[in-house]
Amino acid sequence: MQMKIPIFILSVVAVVVVTASNVRTDNAARVVDLKSTDGTVLKATYFAAANPGPGVLLFHQSNRTRKEWDMVARQLAAAGINTLTVDVRGHGESGGQESRGEARKKQWPLDLDAAFQYLISQPGVKRDVIGIGGAGVIGVENSVETARRHSDQVKSLVLLSGETSRDGLQFLRQASQLPELFVFSDDDEYPPIQQAMGLLYVTASSPSRKLVHYSASKDAPWKWYEPFDIGKVPATGGHGTDLFKGHPELPGIIVDWFVTTLIKTPGHAPADTLASASTINEIQTPGGVAKVTQQLIEARKTDRQAQLFPEITASTIGQGFLRAGDTKSAIDVLKLVLLAYPDSADANDNLAAAYLKDGQKDLARQHAEKALAILDAHTVPASSWTDTAEYRGEIRRSAQKTLKKLSEKQD
Repeated sequence: MQMKIPIFILSVVAVVVVTASNVRTDNAARVVDLKSTDGTVLKATYFAAANPGPGVLLFHQSNRTRKEWDMVARQLAAAGINTLTVDVRGHGESGGQESRGEARKKQWPLDLDAAFQYLISQPGVKRDVIGIGGAGVIGVENSVETARRHSDQVKSLVLLSGETSRDGLQFLRQASQLPELFVFSDDDEYPPIQQAMGLLYVTASSPSRKLVHYSASKDAPWKWYEPFDIGKVPATGGHGTDLFKGHPELPGIIVDWFVTTLIKTPGHAPADTLASASTINEIQTPGGVAKVTQQLIEARKTDRQAQLFPEITASTIGQGFLRAGDTKSAIDVLKLVLLAYPDSADANDNLAAAYLKDGQKDLARQHAEKALAILDAHTVPASSWTDTAEYRGEIRRSAQKTLKKLSEKQD
């Protein structure tokens, strides 16, 4: 199995001088020389955005080079995200050989820090809004370790087809609000990467983590380890950045993820139903709403934008109670939804309908009118999950229906 052996990271000696070779690869990119203390030159490419913005650091897998990330890096730069790709020592255009054992333990953290420091030192890079992405065994390990070492600045992770150390797993478990995108394929030629990525996903605790799983009829057979005897295992297109060819939508998924978590809502992504399964199940158990309410209140003390569950999923639970005639449980759940998403016209409308059915007229009117006011203001989306004209119309009709029923009852 892949995980029977230590994960060896190809690394470099502490970088003390960073210089640019001034070789232009296109309008937004330049090749960069990172010089180590022993004279080893590491090649990197910096893709600059047109305006100041966040940054992303991308690590390659052991059987590929930084150039596999070029397409994604260019798209990120075009979207306003400054991006650095690096060839690790002994790979691509970088000099030197990989280090292992005790040398690796001493050099590895300094190597990752050097690449990170170069990125955040560039003009226009928002040094406290950084994303990290990696592919394969070494790329994923490099990414998680870099995020762990700079957790106050790293706001997003993208991990393709790899694994990480015990320290890395512990970091993912503790980083409860770090948005993470996990990608793997069943036909990965280096099994059990599929299970290793599953371990990363279930260990991570962020309710906003997202899983992209490309299914196959069965897992690929084990042949050899990724970091050793490179080329011994024929590529199938299922590992790391090789996925881009067979799944042309994947670069766009990655770019959109970084745009969402670094530009639109830095350090945040919408809560995901699968990722927040334990919370969703808690809501449906007796006394669970009160527990989740307290958890949300506590989370908001350190992060005012923290979300523990998707609005639509919890709303579906609440409306299920309402249809089953359990009005009290419906109101409890829908009040929790509104606490989590107070600016949602949809959440206000759903709660108004529940109050109407329970005979609480004043509260029904209050929330129906609030739903309409949110729609009329046009300052925020109708809900956290959609803002189409069609659904805005549905919310409006529902709120007006509630108000009409209240008026009829008064007559």
